Amino acid sequence: MVEQMIEGRSWFGPATEAVVALLRQVPEDRMDAPTPCSDWDVRTAVNHVIFWNGRAADAAAKAQPTGPEEDHDFTAEPGWADRFAEQAAVTARAWQDPDAWTGSTSLSGTGPGMPAPVIGSMMIGECVLHGWDIATALGIETNFDPDLVEYCYKGLSSIADMGRQYGAFGPEVAVPDDAPLLDRLIGLSGRAPHWKP
Repeated sequence: MVEQMIEGRSWFGPATEAVVALLRQVPEDRMDAPTPCSDWDVRTAVNHVIFWNGRAADAAAKAQPTGPEEDHDFTAEPGWADRFAEQAAVTARAWQDPDAWTGSTSLSGTGPGMPAPVIGSMMIGECVLHGWDIATALGIETNFDPDLVEYCYKGLSSIADMGRQYGAFGPEVAVPDDAPLLDRLIGLSGRAPHWKP
């Protein structure tokens, strides 16, 4: 499974580009809209994406985290979407380095961390899952590459149970086996694919 996760080197760029395109469409007057991610509004989801994307750049370099803490409101800053686009490009480039996918690393900078391919795969999945959260909250159509969705589904399948133990995902939502793979990915992550505000 780790070898499959390393294939994410080719998907980090498309995943970040997809979430950047979605965040550029977020209206300032809809930041308080609810999302499918329990107890999160759009602002919280957007800040989560921006914060952890920045941490992912440090993780790729096996470096201590830099920048604001998790409670920082990036959306309060003028031009936040443009700055996120710049940051996301830096993060994607960092994960293009083959060394980023070797050894172990940490998003928090503490502890032994996890295998770097697991972290890289998780961060690609974050782009798709939270991109879907934000798009669904706002009625924006998603356009994720089907192969990217398949990569995320395989990656999430291998860590979903662990993620539930740590509270990262809710209980799996049953989705028919013949449903679109994106719906199955969303259900696996504990979200309802047909959620409405």
